[in-house]
Amino acid sequence: MSHGNGLNGHARRAKKALGDRVIRCGVVGVGRMGTHHARTYANLPGCTLVGVADMNEERREAAAEKYGCKAMATVDELLSAGVDAVSVAVPTTHHMAQAAPLLEAGVACLIEKPLAADVDEAAALKELAERTGSVLMVGHIERFNPIMRALKKEQASGPPIIPRFIEVHRVSPMTFRSVDIGVVMDMMIHDLDVVLMLMDGQEPSEIQASGVPVITEHEDICNARLTFDRPYGRCVASVSASRLALKTERVTRITGENAYIKIDYAAKKGTVIRRMANAIQMEEVREQLRRGVDLTSLKWQELVNIENLEIDDSEPILEEIKAFIHAVRTGERPEIDATAGFVNVRTAKRIVEATRADWRAWSPLPEVRGAAPVATPPPQERQTAR
Repeated sequence: MSHGNGLNGHARRAKKALGDRVIRCGVVGVGRMGTHHARTYANLPGCTLVGVADMNEERREAAAEKYGCKAMATVDELLSAGVDAVSVAVPTTHHMAQAAPLLEAGVACLIEKPLAADVDEAAALKELAERTGSVLMVGHIERFNPIMRALKKEQASGPPIIPRFIEVHRVSPMTFRSVDIGVVMDMMIHDLDVVLMLMDGQEPSEIQASGVPVITEHEDICNARLTFDRPYGRCVASVSASRLALKTERVTRITGENAYIKIDYAAKKGTVIRRMANAIQMEEVREQLRRGVDLTSLKWQELVNIENLEIDDSEPILEEIKAFIHAVRTGERPEIDATAGFVNVRTAKRIVEATRADWRAWSPLPEVRGAAPVATPPPQERQTAR
């Protein structure tokens, strides 16, 4: 069954079953992110928070009391309570175990990013959603950041922006959360989702990456170079992530054939520079440069239009859940569906594999590993060592 057919079938069932009635919601896992989901459901018009499920009794009881719902220990209890939509906010390695019974029962799921810990589980969740016709959305919340919403409006209102080079820089101090995974699946996955969205979901044709484990056993710093062969030509994305910085920075720069965009997520600021000069004007300037004409008095800003993106103050988690509930009511494919989540995971895993390809060929620092450095094998032995 195709992805579209599965969701269209669900659309017919959802419309008949739900209509405009109150959506019965639940949350599995009420840690840091799950608590935000519970709060949002509890306060969202048209929804009611039926219950929160968590293995930790103290945590689930506290959340249930705070948001006026039932405390539950398992997903089965949520199913027995008759939920329509559930956020799955447990550690990534438990996504499959917690989401599968819900999807099998036809319950819509909003699964926190990333979709799964590995490609096989991501594929299995995608197949399960398609087979059952259940709505599955992945919580890549950066798409609902006010700055990204402003960018989408700009793209819709002006000439198409054709990316040629994308540069992403996301760094922050170590929080010692999510140390069971590397910085690629922990932090870079946000930006991979945005880059792949700009590429219309197309996976990179080539990946080069380098990363270093410093504090954890996984890559704590990583840079990836992604090459996309697009219908209009090649686009290259350089994506850097670090959880060992002294301050937080989240900046994306998009250079296109007809525009340049800078996005600062932390500052909630964005700048769009579009070329105003037409082809004739640009050719005149180039001809003058070829003839050696002194153009030092020409202001290049006169050839472009500089605008600031208009940013609203809506909360990303609220916009994300509103989009999810809309998909639940209508049966429409959510913006970040199982296919998008799967492509994100597969791209991230390709980066991790490229990052680790030469780990056995270089020596960890003594002060990091607490042992004497291991001799690097000579070139002829290095291929075998890998």
